[in-house]
Amino acid sequence: MIPVNEFRNITSEQNPQFRVLKPWWDVLSEYLGIAMLMIGVFGCTVQLTQDKISCLPNRFTDLSGGDRDCSHLRQHKENESLWEFAITKHLSPNIVEVFGRKNGLDIHQYEFVNHFCYERAVHWYGKYFPYLVVIHSMIFMVASSFWFKFPGTSSKIELFVIILGKCFDSPWTTRAISEVSEERREERMVIWRKNTMTKSATDNDDDMVSLIRSSVKDQKSAESAASLLDKKEGEQAKALFEKVKKFRTHVEEADLLYLMYVLQTVLKVFKFVLITVYSIVLVPNIQIVVMCSVPPDLTGFGAFCCNYNKAHLFSKLAYCYICFVGVYGLLCIYSLYWLFHRPLKEYSFEAVRLETGINDIPDVKNDFAFLLHLSDQYDALYSKRFAVFLSEVSECRLRQMNLNNEWTANKLRARLARNASERLELHLFMLPGLPDTVFEVSEVESLKLELISNVTVTGSVTQLTALQEIALIHSPAKLQLAALNHLRENLKVLRLTFEGPDQVPLWMYTLQNLEELHLSGPLNNELSRNPSLDTLRELKNLRVLTLRSKLTKIPPSIVDVSNQLLRLCVHNEGTRLQVFNSLKKLVNLAALDLTGCGLERIPSAVFSLSHLQELDLRENRLTTVEEILSLQHCRRLTTLKLWHNDISYIPEHVSKLRALEMLDASWNKIRTLPLRLCYCTKLRHLDLSHNQLTSLPSEIGVLQCLQFLSVAFNSLESLPEELFSCKRLKVLALGNNSISTLSPRIGNLAQLVRLELKGNRLDSLPAEIADCPSLKLTALIAEDSLMDLLPPDVKDRLKHR
Repeated sequence: MIPVNEFRNITSEQNPQFRVLKPWWDVLSEYLGIAMLMIGVFGCTVQLTQDKISCLPNRFTDLSGGDRDCSHLRQHKENESLWEFAITKHLSPNIVEVFGRKNGLDIHQYEFVNHFCYERAVHWYGKYFPYLVVIHSMIFMVASSFWFKFPGTSSKIELFVIILGKCFDSPWTTRAISEVSEERREERMVIWRKNTMTKSATDNDDDMVSLIRSSVKDQKSAESAASLLDKKEGEQAKALFEKVKKFRTHVEEADLLYLMYVLQTVLKVFKFVLITVYSIVLVPNIQIVVMCSVPPDLTGFGAFCCNYNKAHLFSKLAYCYICFVGVYGLLCIYSLYWLFHRPLKEYSFEAVRLETGINDIPDVKNDFAFLLHLSDQYDALYSKRFAVFLSEVSECRLRQMNLNNEWTANKLRARLARNASERLELHLFMLPGLPDTVFEVSEVESLKLELISNVTVTGSVTQLTALQEIALIHSPAKLQLAALNHLRENLKVLRLTFEGPDQVPLWMYTLQNLEELHLSGPLNNELSRNPSLDTLRELKNLRVLTLRSKLTKIPPSIVDVSNQLLRLCVHNEGTRLQVFNSLKKLVNLAALDLTGCGLERIPSAVFSLSHLQELDLRENRLTTVEEILSLQHCRRLTTLKLWHNDISYIPEHVSKLRALEMLDASWNKIRTLPLRLCYCTKLRHLDLSHNQLTSLPSEIGVLQCLQFLSVAFNSLESLPEELFSCKRLKVLALGNNSISTLSPRIGNLAQLVRLELKGNRLDSLPAEIADCPSLKLTALIAEDSLMDLLPPDVKDRLKHR
């Protein structure tokens, strides 16, 4: 006998996790299939272990030439007379001895006749009924679980049930749902309290509402602290989110699972109809007594009456089997009704959203929706807990929790460092979010976030009492209302780097106490070449504005801060800036930096800036600065930077810039210096390095305020003696020229602290160099061969200062 357990491999129970995809009708159908299979196995066992048929010769023959059938055996009654066919002997008037009939056949003839008649006389349905039951039951069972085995669907199903089970058991699911429930309970409590407030006690009730809110938050924080996930559980939940995303993308593309389930259900319905029809028709052919015609030359009898031993049992099993098949078929028909009556290719989480309060759970479709519908038939709680891993809000909360666990306050304090503005800065780079523990580091003065997505600044930022500067480098940020109110009052410096004008946050325009604003990124829309910068009217304390973009004109919104703006920097990355009308309205501007703006001349709008003190025109296309005469209207101009241009000469009327203290004309193509440059007697810093100068005018000695002079990387062959009359010189850079001698008057420079001579044609250094009391040996830049030629006492004097 074949054990029933051997048939378990053809069902889905080989993987118990698949039970979540079995609705009640599939479970009941499976049990019916097992019952039908047991009927078949029992019938086969009986068929193989018991005698099949027993035959006796029929002694009555029809004289007309035909064989008389065995119907008289079926019609025989118990009270019929025994004397009609029996051989009797009367022993007394009331006692008769009865003798049985002898047929004269031996055992071998009976065995032959039994086998011969079983094959010829018994109807095929009566012989093979158990085997048919086994085959049909196996087909039913295979059809029920075929989609669990089919290569195109089994992998998806297996992955789904694994993910579904992990989502159901994940601690994060419980935590996410409980957190939302606590938030909703808090909201309902506050709303209820507000609705019950009376007008006469408004103030007291407001205090009560705040107390309720704080108590609920305290309770929530306590529960959250008690249910904190460890690092391993957090990483597992993070991996689950990624798996759910990939699985959804893969499964929502097709409806193969749905079609496979429909096809196997249709196949079962067809099998049900087929089995029911032919079984009802053929069951009456299972007869107990059958007549068998045998060649008379074998036994002497031409007809045998045979008793089919299992006919009665098989007929009862057949009717029982038909009943099971009928119930099975009704379940299959109901399954078809369920498949076509409901839109199973769409699944809405509306009820879950209302129940849990997680409003961003998306609806799904196709095979993903069908699988969720099936799991709902098993237990609707599965889809509810699974929905948590479809929510971006839930994922953000998990990411935030993992961040908080990884980036503790002590770890963040270890990253504190002073920035260029001497503020204590915390720099975070390429994190999935902003850790809440940042707000526990109260000593932070500058917060720099670089390449961080999903930045949300909460009301906890109020704990950062020393925070004055925020830098967001490709890190779009959202501010909660409490955070915005705090930053409006306390933030002084904001630095933003973005990829498009739509990424400029609107809250930036409300920072009323902001003093410095630095923007880096495209401010032009794709459809418009005009810069899109909203009104800056609210920035009433703005003093410094930096725009690092590719502008074609100065943004008109700058006029909104014209009265208080002191410094404007435009770094245009080589794009030509053409319109400067807005500059004229910046009446109080003290510093203007136009870098990489493609300027070929100094803009005329600059000349109207009467308060201008610093002008930086580096990295443009200036070839001449004849307009420098008009800069005399900028009577306060003290700093002029013309470096990194193509200027070939400086005009004589540069002398009109009486207040000029710093002139940087390095990295140009200047060959000679105008004599009138020396009339700028207030010059303290003069940088003429990386030019084509061959000589310096002797009038340079007039510059008695000169402290810094660099003529390195030129073609100077000699230096005027008058240069050494500039006794306030502190830095003298003469490197990489063609100077062959250095005047002994170098000793007159009493304040010289740095002297660069490397890269010239000097044969020796004058001993008077030791007379520079502030010059140290380490600040004397020259070839080692020249240093070795210095007298020992000179070297000692320079070394021991």
